[in-house]
Amino acid sequence: QVQLVESGGGLVQAGGSLRLSCTASEPAFSTYAVAWFRQVPGKDREFVAAIIWNGSRIYYAQSAKGRFIISRDNAKRVVYLQVNDSVAQDTGVYYCAADQHRPLGPYDVWGQGTQVTVSS
Repeated sequence: QVQLVESGGGLVQAGGSLRLSCTASEPAFSTYAVAWFRQVPGKDREFVAAIIWNGSRIYYAQSAKGRFIISRDNAKRVVYLQVNDSVAQDTGVYYCAADQHRPLGPYDVWGQGTQVTVSS
């Protein structure tokens, strides 16, 4: 079973950028579609972006278009989420999730999350 670990979260000033990483434990990760979600207290996890196994198809939530970029490096077993021009609404815990057959879920594997806080 592939395991996922998110990293790259932290405190960022509004208008700044950061890059989140989702790193997998197994080479089979290269065959998985991967998605990023965001969760804030009291709300359900919100889909942000997804990328299929070879990166040839990408999906974004409407709210993520223009400032978020998802990409992957299968040789490094990593999927990235670049966040540009951060705003307060980007604050939350970011999770990555993966599935071998369903690019838009439901997902079999989830990471533990990384906190992102955007300060104004």
